[in-house]
Amino acid sequence: MSQQSMIRMRMSMHDAHYGGNLVDGAKMLNLFGDVATELLIRQDGDEGLFAGYEKVEFLAPVYAGDYIEAVGEITQMGNSSRKMVFEARKVIIPRPDINESACDVLEEPIVVCRAVGTCVVPKNKQRR
Repeated sequence: MSQQSMIRMRMSMHDAHYGGNLVDGAKMLNLFGDVATELLIRQDGDEGLFAGYEKVEFLAPVYAGDYIEAVGEITQMGNSSRKMVFEARKVIIPRPDINESACDVLEEPIVVCRAVGTCVVPKNKQRR
């Protein structure tokens, strides 16, 4: 039953919302929404709807230039509801102290956000 999905993307200066090039935490929720959509398409053949989050934890800052890997998994299935868990990890960081294009791959990813949420795919839209 357990479907999994992953998205990896670099945070841009456009994503930086606060001083010091800090990225708004809502960007992680946006990534989780994209992961959830893929999970629902794979599970049910439909994009479904995100009903809500039960829990969201912001654990570490994210900056422009960071590469973030967002993963999700369906953990419970009801008739139309799909409970999911999500985690966002920082996997690459820029190194402007070395030069403007230097970056490091982190040996251990840094968990920046975790969440638990529920999505719904109405019965009449489920194709699998």
